[in-house]
Amino acid sequence: MNFRTPAVRLGLLPAGIALALSPTFASAQEAAAGTTDLDRISVTGSRIRGANMETQQPILTMTRESLEKQGFSNVADVLNNLTSAGSPAISRSDSLSSGENVGGYYVDIRNLGAQRTLVLMNGKRLGATTAGYQDLSQIPMAAVERIEILKDGASSIYGSDAIAGVVNVITRKNFDGGEASVRVGQYGNGDGDEQQYSMLLGASSERGSLTLAAEYSKQDPVWAKDRWYSRDGGRGPNSVAGDGSPITQNGSWCNPLQVNCSDSKTAVWKTLNQGGNPNNPNDYHVLTEDEYVNSNEQMSLLTGVERKSLYINGTYDFTDRISLNTDVLYNERNTFQQIAGYPYQSGASNINTPMSADSVFNPTNVNGVGGQEIQFRRRLWEVPRTTDSQLKTLRFAPTVSGYFEVADKTFDWDVGALWNRNESIKTQRGDMSLIGSEQALGASFINAAGVAQCGTAANPIALGDCRPWNPLLPYGVAGQGSLADPDLQDLLFPTFTTRGVTKTTSFTANLSGSIVTLPAGDLGFAVGVEHRKEEGSYVPDAFAQSGKSTGLGQKPTQGEYDLNEVYLELNVPILADMAFAKELTLNVASRYSDYSNFGGTTNSKFGLTWRPMDELLVRGTYAEGFRAPTISDLYGGLSSSFERYTDPCAVGVSGSVAGNAACLAGGAPANYVQLGQGNVPCSTTPCQSGDQFVSGANPNLSPETSKSKTVGLVWSPRWVQGLDISLDWYRYEISDMIIEDSVDRILRDCYVLGNAGRCGSVTRAADGHISAITYGTANLGKMETEGYDLGIKYRLPELAIGQFSIDWQTSYLSKYDEANQNSAGDSIMIGKVGQDALFRVRSNLGVNWAMGDFGVNYTARYYSGLNEPCIEIGCTDPDRIAYGETAPLRKTGSNTFHDLQVSWKAPWDATIAVGANNVFDHKGPLMYSQQNSSFAYYGGFDIGRFLYMKYTQRF
Repeated sequence: MNFRTPAVRLGLLPAGIALALSPTFASAQEAAAGTTDLDRISVTGSRIRGANMETQQPILTMTRESLEKQGFSNVADVLNNLTSAGSPAISRSDSLSSGENVGGYYVDIRNLGAQRTLVLMNGKRLGATTAGYQDLSQIPMAAVERIEILKDGASSIYGSDAIAGVVNVITRKNFDGGEASVRVGQYGNGDGDEQQYSMLLGASSERGSLTLAAEYSKQDPVWAKDRWYSRDGGRGPNSVAGDGSPITQNGSWCNPLQVNCSDSKTAVWKTLNQGGNPNNPNDYHVLTEDEYVNSNEQMSLLTGVERKSLYINGTYDFTDRISLNTDVLYNERNTFQQIAGYPYQSGASNINTPMSADSVFNPTNVNGVGGQEIQFRRRLWEVPRTTDSQLKTLRFAPTVSGYFEVADKTFDWDVGALWNRNESIKTQRGDMSLIGSEQALGASFINAAGVAQCGTAANPIALGDCRPWNPLLPYGVAGQGSLADPDLQDLLFPTFTTRGVTKTTSFTANLSGSIVTLPAGDLGFAVGVEHRKEEGSYVPDAFAQSGKSTGLGQKPTQGEYDLNEVYLELNVPILADMAFAKELTLNVASRYSDYSNFGGTTNSKFGLTWRPMDELLVRGTYAEGFRAPTISDLYGGLSSSFERYTDPCAVGVSGSVAGNAACLAGGAPANYVQLGQGNVPCSTTPCQSGDQFVSGANPNLSPETSKSKTVGLVWSPRWVQGLDISLDWYRYEISDMIIEDSVDRILRDCYVLGNAGRCGSVTRAADGHISAITYGTANLGKMETEGYDLGIKYRLPELAIGQFSIDWQTSYLSKYDEANQNSAGDSIMIGKVGQDALFRVRSNLGVNWAMGDFGVNYTARYYSGLNEPCIEIGCTDPDRIAYGETAPLRKTGSNTFHDLQVSWKAPWDATIAVGANNVFDHKGPLMYSQQNSSFAYYGGFDIGRFLYMKYTQRF
């Protein structure tokens, strides 16, 4: 929306509907310059200007006043707490996530994925990563005037990505005066400190205005060791990895003369006695469970974030009919994440660096005689893996707009441009160089100075080029070969740097007005064109690309595409001011998009608005949508990851076909047990691989397509002043979804369905576990979702004890189905409501009280229970059958978090607020499936009571 005097505008609508759908409050120091024709208001979701346009679609408006009453410090946190929002994509709880998108804040409407929600800033696209993620953290809260959320498909108006809906962040302008704000807070545990400082300055005249907003914010990391659900790994005091696999604390070795060291199921691992001689094989004992390390002691639970931003808005009226509006944004974001030192396994297929028989530290090498290669396991505890991510954003968006009149008709026009550049630098350390470790574990000797040196006495390697490493030493123990030696760390742990740049360039032109006056009103139209170009690259350094480290292999992503689009929108009034038809209006829009990479696509939308009486509105829409493949989808390089999957050739897993001909031919023994991290048998599935799997892009992808339908009611009963009730039903169908051709899908096709053509990318080690697999992206996905949104707002009559208002928003998810296959190979739709953080019910109840200068805002956030697959841990429904297969579940209960804020307007034109999110310190349940988190807890839940104070001074 774009208007100057919102207070007057509300008078055009029934008071209740105006309050329910678009409450807009102006700061006392913000005033519009001049007057505005209230018939020409622009609304998110439509290009046609009109006072009644926003009632035609399900739009939720969050005003600045409502934002300030919440205890959240950034736009994304506010939006992710909407009941219609899905799970936070790549949240701060995903400490194990890697890649270009980590560190950003994203929003996901309707659980359809953050890439399918279009984010706008003042009606223009926000810059995206090469994977299509739009980072909301780059918009400073100090600059936000309001946020409009269209919960409906809008590709016919905005083009690609607007499948689930549109978030339009509208910034402040025409501001006179100044405003300074300070916000500080921390968790009740005494950690996770937050601080935010902002300044807003503005000046305006009869012809123009200048508004400047500057903001600095910092959120300290929270450590996994400081929360109940993550300090022990979620499986018990001695369990560390997500699947419970142990990694030894002091390093361990396996004597090849006694057991088969390549088989973790039969190997006997030994570790050094306290105070023992690391060179004496008799000073080692069989590893006990108490000596397993808890890697979570080194893990960040919430990543740290620091942000600096500057926003400038300038307006200038060239004439009464032609104006310039310019936005400039600079944002710098730094994110820090840390995970435990790498779980080094010398015998892993991607490492294969045993301790040489000729190493001076080899316990079987007694006086240089009779040495054997030693396989060992050791977490590289002395050097945790850290990632510093820096993102710099520069955005420039000028628009020249105006209006003219022809035959008593007013036509609005605008011509605009957008240049957005994101530049990212990621600096990582903690992954070991395999070139360096092979040298450090190779032959070594004691030189004349009594110092361990790589090579042999006859052919030494200079200490500046190599230092011997003794992985069997306890952590922190000094001495030769200790990983605590800074010089050894410098040789073994390089710094990896990845650089990325994305650019969005856009030019638009729009014209709107009314063509002719019909008996029921003006026939409105809007027409426009857009040219846009997307460019992106994400390039790891040469060493990261080489794969010669314990880190995930990375390859560069680089590409570009451009497009031209044209759209037409019509708003046709059919009936007006008649019995049972105060308003009946048809809205039609269509957009043609021509992409340089895949060709053309046309998407249309139809909307009907019926107001049978003043207090009742009925609306419905049908929309086609699409999402174009991103630069990463099309031109991304190969990348590797440790995937979670279920091996159907393993015994004891759901849908097992262990011992069939395909499994035996593929190298899986009939009694094979799936192995995970550390080549230890998995206790649950899906189970995370201990080997890197490789995935890549597909330049032949086509767009995703969607169809959405909504039907809604808005009722403001005249006999209850201040009460507004809205109910909206929605349904989405998405086809040709761009998804990774998953490990589970490949394994099912190969071993269950017997499709030999799908087996070629699967490699198994001698013990039967999958040591390598390669897969890519494809238009293979399909999903359907359906649900309801209920909103009740009631502003009570003012009482002697103050003014009360209630805002109750509830979303009910009745259906969320994804395409899959059963064990028989039949294509089926799998219902997922209640699983994978798809809550059946989310509900927020807000109660606000104000009396004089005092105010209290209380919010209860309700989440219905979730389910997760289980095998051994806490199964509440072990006999469950789904789609003809055994599918045991673990069910958890519902959760409610309570927020409270108390504020006071001081007589020196200041506001002081204190508050707490999750004031009762409610704890969610353990979730072993680690939904949206790197730990056994849902990543969208509060991790403790958060206390804050905010001071705002106006001048």
